Amino acid sequence: MGELAADKHVEYILSVEKRKDSFESVVMDHLRMNGVYWGLTTLDLLGKLNAVNADEVILWIMKCQHESGGFAGNIGHDPHILYTLSAVQVLVLFNKLDVLDIDNVATYITRLQNEDGSFSGDKWGEVDTRFSYIAICCLSILRCLDKINVEKAVNYILSCKNLDGGFGCTPSGESHAGQSMLIPWPI
Repeated sequence: MGELAADKHVEYILSVEKRKDSFESVVMDHLRMNGVYWGLTTLDLLGKLNAVNADEVILWIMKCQHESGGFAGNIGHDPHILYTLSAVQVLVLFNKLDVLDIDNVATYITRLQNEDGSFSGDKWGEVDTRFSYIAICCLSILRCLDKINVEKAVNYILSCKNLDGGFGCTPSGESHAGQSMLIPWPI
């Protein structure tokens, strides 16, 4: 088995950013924050995070933040808890959490917790146990877990556990590997 062609991986990741007019880039424009997170994480694992201009990335990330404190997947899109976590994680990669108004971000996430302890992904109200994981993960990174009702969050997650030991998106929802892999972590 050959060696990992790290330079080829770096070259590919950097080339994706340059193809903004491609069909793939246009139809996935709203998901860009997540793509940036995964690409930069890969570069970091390869020891090549310095291949990108950190200041440009951070400037773009901050342009994706809304007054609500949440981040969108790209400039001009609505904020969502998923993109908020990705933005925070990228800022952690660059050791730049200091550019955030942490209270504003934490308040955005806190407002997404529902009375039953679940979390909505955004103002439109979709509930999914993955959003519970994301909220707990993001607030943990920001050291703001005290801003949510953790007991209710845990109880809601446990209410989504099924007889097969897996977790669904909601109570009585079909067990799904995505939930079963992520959910045990915060509880």
